[in-house]
Amino acid sequence: MKRTLGIGLAVVLLVGVVTAIVLGQGGDTAQLQTVRGVIGSEKLAFFADQRVKDVFAKHGLEVEVDPAGSRQIATTADLDSYDFAFPSSAPAAEKIQRDRKAARTYAPFSSPMVIATFDPIVDLLTKAGVVKSGPGYPTFDVQAYLGLVAQGTRWDQLPGNTSYPARKNLLVTTTDPRDSNSAAMYLAITSFVANGGVVTSADGEARVLPAVSRLFLDQGYTQSSTEGPFEDYLSAGMGKTPLVLAYEAQFVDRVVRGDSSIRPDMKLLYPAPTVLSKHTLVPLRAAGDRVGELLTSDAELGRLAATFGFRTADPRHFDDVVKDLAVPRTIVDVVEPPAHETLERMLEAIAKQY
Repeated sequence: MKRTLGIGLAVVLLVGVVTAIVLGQGGDTAQLQTVRGVIGSEKLAFFADQRVKDVFAKHGLEVEVDPAGSRQIATTADLDSYDFAFPSSAPAAEKIQRDRKAARTYAPFSSPMVIATFDPIVDLLTKAGVVKSGPGYPTFDVQAYLGLVAQGTRWDQLPGNTSYPARKNLLVTTTDPRDSNSAAMYLAITSFVANGGVVTSADGEARVLPAVSRLFLDQGYTQSSTEGPFEDYLSAGMGKTPLVLAYEAQFVDRVVRGDSSIRPDMKLLYPAPTVLSKHTLVPLRAAGDRVGELLTSDAELGRLAATFGFRTADPRHFDDVVKDLAVPRTIVDVVEPPAHETLERMLEAIAKQY
């Protein structure tokens, strides 16, 4: 009987030791502090990745996120139940920080706005003076493009066009400006060019609205999420979407993953000028501040973010990921978007015309 009790006690002790080792290695998720955030939908795959979850777990955190549009996060989302807000644009974060009186913000990664297109379209627009050889990468001259749009130019009116003689207006496909952050970033770019600088006044808004409104209204139906037109670009091809506004990260992410939907004839053009979609985290509580710190300083999280196509606070992470890709390491012609209130007024003025 004593021998049996001794063996039983040894087994219990052994199980206890093994359990302690497992718990010491982060196996006890019950001991993790749950942190909740509302994020721009472009980052949902990053936060859902098990490798990212594991890094947070090593720091004692379990991060739960809900996706929402950046404009929605800044204006209508109920932030009281969250520890941090993480929109995809600096203007939206600026408003949240001001409204919530947050002491600081974090901008751990960003993505420039790009035009995704195809080789035949690049050739056509090069002849038309819209696509040019930039500082080591092809650029999309927004001023020249606005000139063609102002004339109501159709694709089949471009000189020597035999590769894409479509009887529709030459327009970049975007998302709906009433819903989407990427459309707001497009408005930031085009309003800057139309105004000759960042729009900062009511006079500036009135001056540029006739030109920039038609960029959206003349498209007809537009989708609410950036994934929509980008998926059309990948699946339907040049016939439906010869030019589509996208985040650079969307394209790079697929190339890095070896996605077969990215074909050799697909190309990226960088608007001149462009804007950065700055993914900016606003801590609402102390736990959210910890997430911001880790995303900015933790090298492992930085490397993982780069694999999703994001340009990180430490540029070496992104450079390592794209070293074999035809992606510029530095974007030269980058401008700032208008303040949140100015951008919102212009978006609302366009929305009223639908």
